[in-house]
Amino acid sequence: MDLALLRTFVTVHRAGSFTRAAALLGLSQPAVTSQIRTLERQLGRPLFLRQARGVTPTTIGDELAHKAAPHLDALVEITETGLDEHSSLRTLHLAGPPEFTAERALPALAELSDDGGQVLALRASFGNADETLEGLSAGHHDLAITTTRPRGALLTATPLCDEEHVLVAAPRWAARIGGPGKLRRKGAPALENLPVVEVHESLPFVSRYWASVFDSLPAASGTVIVPDLRAVLACAVTGAGLAVLPRYLCGASLERGDVVALHEPAVPPLRTYFLVVRTGTLAMPHIARAHEWLLRTAADWC
Repeated sequence: MDLALLRTFVTVHRAGSFTRAAALLGLSQPAVTSQIRTLERQLGRPLFLRQARGVTPTTIGDELAHKAAPHLDALVEITETGLDEHSSLRTLHLAGPPEFTAERALPALAELSDDGGQVLALRASFGNADETLEGLSAGHHDLAITTTRPRGALLTATPLCDEEHVLVAAPRWAARIGGPGKLRRKGAPALENLPVVEVHESLPFVSRYWASVFDSLPAASGTVIVPDLRAVLACAVTGAGLAVLPRYLCGASLERGDVVALHEPAVPPLRTYFLVVRTGTLAMPHIARAHEWLLRTAADWC
């Protein structure tokens, strides 16, 4: 049996679409369709059920993928390991949210950029979860960091770390509400007249915090909206209003007293980051090395 046909089959199985598989393989959709039909003729069984949106594997298709995929991945690993001596030519394409990627992932991977003379070239792009996962699925990225766990067989997600969210403001706002003690007694109403700094009009961070800690929705609307958490922190430091920020981002400002934590709930809100790859690509040494290094480094982040 032609290994190229099996490779195309496994890619379609993981992608759930001839169109997406064609993009990942660098083939035309008719070429992918032709290869799958050839394999189906050789086996004498249908492997996929064609639907309006993508394809669904038959029982035989699932069985074949389960048997074939590990061996194909192993062959890729053997081939890529043989090229590892030239890994200085390999480029890792990373995508993720701008703040976390810039503050956490990129500094960590920079330590990996000169590993015993083996240079890991790195290219990064920023985007929200939907954009990042779509780009990874289409083959534009090798590795993605996202707060959304993807569905389907094409992508494989591993929990990376949890970030704690903190309600902060400049010291003068803390004094105005009477300090954290008053907030513990009165809860969310003590904050209703304070301006809010956020990344979007929908107040995603503040709303998530209010729902988790106060079991309610915030009554305030955004006073300052800036599309980057680092800018949110800068505005909060100047006294523009309260903000909900990841502790990793505002920890130094809290230590310096530039901002103060308005509330310290017994169970702080958490958000999980996932490290995502296309299934099977961890057979490639430069992706596997970056993936392993980020998981190991992230153990000290939370």
